[in-house]
Amino acid sequence: MRVTGRSLFDKVWDAHVVSDVPGGPSILYVDLHLIHEVTSPQAFDGLRARGLRVRRADRTLATMDHSTPTAPRRADGSLPFVDDAARSQVATLERNCAEFGVTLHALGSEGQGIVHVIGPEHGATQPGATIVCGDSHTSTHGAFGALAFGIGTSEVEHVLATQCLLQRRPRTMRVTARGALAAGVTAKDLVLAIISRLGVGGATGHVLEYAGAAVRGLSMDGRMTVCNMSIEAGARAGMIAPDEVTFTYLEGRPMAPRGDAWARAVERWRRLASDDDARFDRELSLDAADVAPRVTWGTNPGLGVAVDGVVPTADEAPSGERAAWQKALDYMRLEPGRPIAGAPVDVVFVGSCTNSRLDDLRDAARVLRGRKVADGVRMLVVPGSQAIKRDAEAEGLAEVFRAAGAEWREPGCSMCIAMNGDEVAPGKLAVSTSNRNFEGRQGRGARTVLASPLTAAASAVSGRIRDPRELLR
Repeated sequence: MRVTGRSLFDKVWDAHVVSDVPGGPSILYVDLHLIHEVTSPQAFDGLRARGLRVRRADRTLATMDHSTPTAPRRADGSLPFVDDAARSQVATLERNCAEFGVTLHALGSEGQGIVHVIGPEHGATQPGATIVCGDSHTSTHGAFGALAFGIGTSEVEHVLATQCLLQRRPRTMRVTARGALAAGVTAKDLVLAIISRLGVGGATGHVLEYAGAAVRGLSMDGRMTVCNMSIEAGARAGMIAPDEVTFTYLEGRPMAPRGDAWARAVERWRRLASDDDARFDRELSLDAADVAPRVTWGTNPGLGVAVDGVVPTADEAPSGERAAWQKALDYMRLEPGRPIAGAPVDVVFVGSCTNSRLDDLRDAARVLRGRKVADGVRMLVVPGSQAIKRDAEAEGLAEVFRAAGAEWREPGCSMCIAMNGDEVAPGKLAVSTSNRNFEGRQGRGARTVLASPLTAAASAVSGRIRDPRELLR
């Protein structure tokens, strides 16, 4: 007889424990291992040195995204890699995947894209699975009711060799968003509000489960945005219980179950939802109606305000954080006590594993349609995958971006991480739909304001940080 109910996390974790050591880590079985060109070369070298093969190549999926150029091919057909190191990383992944029998969605292929975008769109990301990748934003896949988290390079090698991983059981926190988001407010605004409430270390050691009517009202694209940024609050992972929205998204995708297997899978996935009497180590609740479009003013995702708010002063910082707030204000060069709306913008980036999906591009196009990017502003729109690029072009979104004066690019991580030729110049201010805004993230000396695609597009056409609701009316 059950003493207490189990959470979504409990059900997924318990189903994957191979062995438990009292007081120590568990050996956890991994259902899906995603790899890319940056964190995998050393892992494959380690396998060679030990004479090992990939334990489950059929549960390993590779793509290229971090180092890949997003500018069009040159006239001679060559790819404009930023340097030889980037070119070498891509070529090395191709060789490694061929040698070890790993499925690779290579640069230029129909299935290529950002690793956290292609997993779901291929149907490889499924409810109840354990998913790992050598990338911190693997938490994205938790939107499907999977337990998904980033791992280090040595752990990548371990999973390749054993399909298992040593992990200590994390604590749990439920974040409940009541009600509904207002018009002009998106999943990105919701998760930025949550991170501001928690702080960048507030969820350390926890797996977050997002619940409530506002979360249930999000599309899968929106749910992936929320789970993607769980790591920015210090969480190990973020999860959302699967429902009809999840099943509709997955049905018919190439790697999803089919026929009778699909019916059995859905029946199993329905049972993953947290029990009514499930216990969590911590709880956080907020009213979604109180969330406004948000932007960051500092150098971490927790330092943010409503777009119609003011830049705080260091004196408003929580105890012990005044020096950090002052350092962030000095770096960002935003005037404390003044409205953040109206701050001049140099670059706008719509893309990344946080906001490069079709819903995100549709939001940006809603604002850009019939308008022009302001003089002096550079805007990049970078789809998350080749499939999204094709769909956006078929819908006419790409033409909206081009007509507005934005650059429509090839899929990849692009300006999110600035290791591929797409970067912000020193001192310039970028409004970015990516997930991190620490010093130099988008280029040496670059200043980054995180925002939703709606806010980013509104800022692009205005030449300054702008509340998108003013244009959507």
